[in-house]
Amino acid sequence: MTTRRNVMKGALAGALIGLAGRAGAQAGTQIRISTAAPPSDFLAKALEALKAEVDGASAGLNVSVHTASTLFKQGTEVQALQRGNLEMSTMTTFEVAQQIPEFGVYNRGYLFKDYAHLRRAFEGPTGAEYRKIVADKMGIEIIAVHYLGTRHVNLRQKRTVKGPADLAGVKLRMPAGPEWLLLGRSLGVSPLPLGMPEVYLALKTGTVDGQENPLSILNAAKLHEVTEQVVLTSHMVQPVFFAVAKPVWDKLSAEQKKVLEAAALKTAKSGDEGRLADEASIVTALKGRGLAVDAIDLTPFREAADKVYTGADATKAWDLALLKRLLEA
Repeated sequence: MTTRRNVMKGALAGALIGLAGRAGAQAGTQIRISTAAPPSDFLAKALEALKAEVDGASAGLNVSVHTASTLFKQGTEVQALQRGNLEMSTMTTFEVAQQIPEFGVYNRGYLFKDYAHLRRAFEGPTGAEYRKIVADKMGIEIIAVHYLGTRHVNLRQKRTVKGPADLAGVKLRMPAGPEWLLLGRSLGVSPLPLGMPEVYLALKTGTVDGQENPLSILNAAKLHEVTEQVVLTSHMVQPVFFAVAKPVWDKLSAEQKKVLEAAALKTAKSGDEGRLADEASIVTALKGRGLAVDAIDLTPFREAADKVYTGADATKAWDLALLKRLLEA
């Protein structure tokens, strides 16, 4: 009996040690990532891959991914980072420009010609300068740049569109913010701010007449079920940042920073590759789902953008020398 009791005690002690070890691993530095991306989008998939990479490195980081604005409402994540309520989010250039107005140039319609142009801008000196100023002025570290896609107009009902005049009066869902609204003006629409999780129902009920997003996001959010047409306006080649609250970043060990940044860079790149491949094939897929997908002459839209942005109040604080560098990158 004594021997049996000793064996049972030993087994129990071993189990408790194992539980304590697992609890210790789970109690590592918490990194909660908030994003508005739906779970099936490449951005959300990249973040899940980041979590897997970090988990595999056993660096004492406990990463959790919260998609579709389930942790923080879209548009509130940056403030949550700065208040110390959130560790990591997917931040846009529009959110940066709200606090650093000279960087509003990054939100101009028809700024980047394509993905390669975007990469040159963010991987060169302008990108390094951008990350440093954001860290210094906003207290947020950008550890990777992900390609969110090329944005196009998506309409609830079909119409002939050859230029911005043909979109006059269209209530187009856009994210909130003055530069988003300015972008809407350049497209000729009546922009209506609305959070991404609300868009499907708004389109279904007719609260909005359309929305604009990269095709991969349109597809992931199943917006093809409640719309009839895509107009390939290509009005924005858009980045999104893997952003960490600076106080959180500064408290990480050198090894933890290395692990998190390496995972972010690797998964952001793989997400880019997935989205680019998807964009190359998705037009055919959307047509197969019943949508009209119209390629158009972009000249009227580019000309309208030039007129709208010239002299607009929202552009007065822009760094125009930076704009020139970006256009030439």
